[in-house]
Amino acid sequence: MRCLLLGLTLLSLPLLTVADESSTEKPRTGKTPKGFTSLFNEKDLTGWKVHNGKIGSWSVDKGLLFVKGGGGGWLMTEKEYANFEFRVDFKVPKGGNSGVALRSPMKGDPAYSGMEIQILDDPSYKGLQKFQATGSIYGVVAASKVPTKPIGEWNSYRIVCNGRKVMIELNGEKVVDADLDDHVKKHAESHPGILRKGGHIGLQEHGGRVEFRNIFVKELP
Repeated sequence: MRCLLLGLTLLSLPLLTVADESSTEKPRTGKTPKGFTSLFNEKDLTGWKVHNGKIGSWSVDKGLLFVKGGGGGWLMTEKEYANFEFRVDFKVPKGGNSGVALRSPMKGDPAYSGMEIQILDDPSYKGLQKFQATGSIYGVVAASKVPTKPIGEWNSYRIVCNGRKVMIELNGEKVVDADLDDHVKKHAESHPGILRKGGHIGLQEHGGRVEFRNIFVKELP
């Protein structure tokens, strides 16, 4: 009888192993970093509202937030933030165009009334100005380099707004380290958003399907 039971136990082991592997499969997105708040619950658009666009252009699927293209405008946080660290992963298609809004009001174009951090499939756009490249504060501060990954791969932003200082990391490389006061004389009239102390954080629809995940914020004193 003991031999029979041992045989049955051995036969059952592969099935148990498969079940264990399935139950421990890693989730699509990462855990909320310590000290941060997740801005995206991976289920719906709770905590967000649309500015200058249609809510129907934004969707959630399998833990991803994405815009399908066409009239999406800006998806903005309901809450306003002054000093903060913001993190987000993004993926653009061929010819894709998007952006991250910082300290924006719910009026006007956030690229000017607030600040826009550019997201772009740069190689698809000829004749770009340096301040239009991915990682730049659009129209104000050009990224020092553009270390984006190939189309179809995820990119990551780490953006810190603290007083008049704005620091941007793209895929772990610092591309902007700016004091906004250094740009007031030249750009305040065309980009008054650089004078703002706080506002909404947003994501832009500006062509094609763009996907987002791991959207976190940490407020700074």
